[in-house]
Amino acid sequence: MSDATEDAMTRTARELLETATGELAPDPRSNPLVPLIARGEADRAVLAALALEQSWVIPADRRAFLHLADRAGPEPAAYFTALAEGEELAARHLAVFGAACGVDRARADAYSPLAGCQSYPAYVAWLALNAEPPDAVLALTVNFSAWGGYCATIAKALRAHYGFGDEACAFFDFFAEPSPDLDRMATEAIQTALEEGRLNENRAHRYARLLQAYEAMFWTALV
Repeated sequence: MSDATEDAMTRTARELLETATGELAPDPRSNPLVPLIARGEADRAVLAALALEQSWVIPADRRAFLHLADRAGPEPAAYFTALAEGEELAARHLAVFGAACGVDRARADAYSPLAGCQSYPAYVAWLALNAEPPDAVLALTVNFSAWGGYCATIAKALRAHYGFGDEACAFFDFFAEPSPDLDRMATEAIQTALEEGRLNENRAHRYARLLQAYEAMFWTALV
């Protein structure tokens, strides 16, 4: 296969991802909390609740990604394994953010998570059990684009308005930073699925739309 043919095939997967990300971008009004944080108007108790809710989300998503990796072919498996490893690192950063928000063991143990926040990881778990792995790759990658933007805004605001240092902001910095390796793995997984006829675009779009809706519920529940 010539380099030109390989480039054209790669562009097909990239264009699919770019198109889906553009079409399924969330309405800016669907997230009422991040603008409050961006202006420094969110109470610190809300930041603590954000940390506590994420302490439930991160381990749940990690296990879901590992299950998807077990069910997937080589390309999606590499993508999901990388996601799971990222969640493990994120959990360590999250503990520092939580401590900066005044979350200790007693407060964490006493906390009751909100259904509106935990609907997102519940749906990721549903995908892990029911979705075809290539469809889940597309849906998750589309959602991560919005999540990364939110994290970049929060990281900047925590420094500007709340006096948080780099270590306390590392959780959000981690997700805000582009990941060329993850992008490459997602593109390769989707390209392989396209070539083998294993990607159902309509179904993947439905999954992505639901993920975006559950993401919006997460932020709304915290306000």
